[in-house]
Amino acid sequence: MCGACPIPAGSGKTNSRHRLYRGGNRQANAALYRVVIVRMRWHQPTIDYVARRTAEGMSKREIIRCLKRYLARELFRLLPAPDAIAKPVNGELEIAA
Repeated sequence: MCGACPIPAGSGKTNSRHRLYRGGNRQANAALYRVVIVRMRWHQPTIDYVARRTAEGMSKREIIRCLKRYLARELFRLLPAPDAIAKPVNGELEIAA
């Protein structure tokens, strides 16, 4: 949905490089990017992760790609189940709070 899934980058002869799928919801993708940038500055576990991955030789762009995927998975787990969002009552749609 957010375009945070990795797809191979290049001619297919290399396995190590990936890029993000540019399709999907652009606003959600932009929101993921903003959250990751803020976390890289203020969220201590993320700061430690960036330092570790930088020491492993990853570029900032690759680190952001990984963080966006992690954040998308983290947020997806927080979403309510579809049944908990809306329940039809007497033929009308009632929003559960």
